[in-house]
Amino acid sequence: MNATYIQNSIAQLKTEIFMDVRHRTLQKYTGVPVIDENQLFYLLIPFLNGEEWQQEQQEAAITVGIVYAALAAHDHIKEIDATSKEQQLTVLAGDFYSGRYYEILAMSGNVALIRNLSQGIVARCEHQIKVYEAEQRTIEQWYASLCNIEAGLIAQFFGLYSFSDYIPLIEKSLLILRLEREWAAYQRGQMSLMGKALEASVRQNGATFNSVIQEKIVHLKTELSQIINHSTFLQSDIKQALHAHVEASIASTNG
Repeated sequence: MNATYIQNSIAQLKTEIFMDVRHRTLQKYTGVPVIDENQLFYLLIPFLNGEEWQQEQQEAAITVGIVYAALAAHDHIKEIDATSKEQQLTVLAGDFYSGRYYEILAMSGNVALIRNLSQGIVARCEHQIKVYEAEQRTIEQWYASLCNIEAGLIAQFFGLYSFSDYIPLIEKSLLILRLEREWAAYQRGQMSLMGKALEASVRQNGATFNSVIQEKIVHLKTELSQIINHSTFLQSDIKQALHAHVEASIASTNG
């Protein structure tokens, strides 16, 4: 398996997601759905590693991608000027994508997937709500929230289809990438609300955001490398792809 095959698999999944949520008016004003290709890559890891992957798994993966697109649309609503046509349509886009994945799930009759994704969405929202609560949280608790936001829905999908061995891989990988994005945003003064909450927790501990985040990233990468290298269920080319993907994504983020 080479990088071209992996990229083509991601592109195909992305196209199938777009086809299920396409809407001319929404696309005109809000663009195509926001879909993180890193999340699609990790969503496809079991398939790329040769696990049994039938049409049911493919359709479920498409649905997970639509859920992420719906949540991303709502996450991108600006805190100001939320009454503009573009912002109102962005809200509608998120609602439209939500309606589409519920419709697809209802038509498939996949009750187990409905249950797992519903639990994942509730957990994700609960973690996002933490930034508005007065309760003081530790740095590790903010890491856990970021991990859930990035990887929780994929973990639910993996758990349902007996891909649980892959969960630690995707949780650490996606947390690394999220922390890299927050670190880059910190340099530009454009951190997310969750990133700002993490940064405030770091300051309360008398440390600097740069040092703490960089140390955490190094620690996570060391743990991730150990998991990949010692995993007996991963094919050698997938191990190489997992190592390369994080490094390439980090280089792209820093560039």
